[in-house]
Amino acid sequence: MSDLVVVETGQAVATIRLNRPPMNALNAALQADLAAAVAQVSADDGVRAVVLYGGEKLFAAGADIKEMADASYAQMTQSSSRLQSALNAVAGIRKPVIAAVTGYALGGGLELALCADFRVLGQSAKVGQPEILLGLIPGAGGTQRLPRLIGPAKAKDMIFTGRFVDAAEALAIGLADKVVADDRVYRVALEMAAAYAGSPAIAIAAAKQAVDVSLDTDLATGLEFERISFAGLFGTDDARAGMRSFLENGPGKATFSGR
Repeated sequence: MSDLVVVETGQAVATIRLNRPPMNALNAALQADLAAAVAQVSADDGVRAVVLYGGEKLFAAGADIKEMADASYAQMTQSSSRLQSALNAVAGIRKPVIAAVTGYALGGGLELALCADFRVLGQSAKVGQPEILLGLIPGAGGTQRLPRLIGPAKAKDMIFTGRFVDAAEALAIGLADKVVADDRVYRVALEMAAAYAGSPAIAIAAAKQAVDVSLDTDLATGLEFERISFAGLFGTDDARAGMRSFLENGPGKATFSGR
């Protein structure tokens, strides 16, 4: 991994920070670094939550248009697969993920933020899927994750027009979970992530997977997946510790080992 993506870890929270100024364009090298960063934080049992961050000025302005402008269909088939794989890896992190969005999150940048479980936006942030203005459509999850989050009509409006959505509207339509002052975005995201530091990691991973699976299947299949996951947690030390602590000390006082 080069320095296009930096991983910083402290107090059970890892920050995956994009580091390709001035716009954090998601070129092939950054995509590779992003996938490597995901593998690193996923393998670290000491990391209980993850923050995605692009820096104080902006999150990410999208894919690197210079790489795509003269690409052929065959080339884009490969490169779009690589980009989608990198973002799918982010979405597959089995820990809570918070996107800390400053400035712009556009195109692939917004698609990356959509891979997080929660999104904190600065008051002056702008998000959008402007691919239509290039004669294209979103190619890394925008037509799939966005409508699942905000509904098909609102997603189609954003995708069909390519317009930028400000932080207030993003909050109103459910695209943002919190809107804070620009200089507090990263700190608030860290605070949200830190809230999971003492949580039972296996149960959190199971809960995240159960919710995500339910978005892509019918109710009966989702309920069965939930039931099996629930029963499976009775094989963990954390479940035994949590129930024992509840009986002896009341709720919310258990200490979890992550096993």
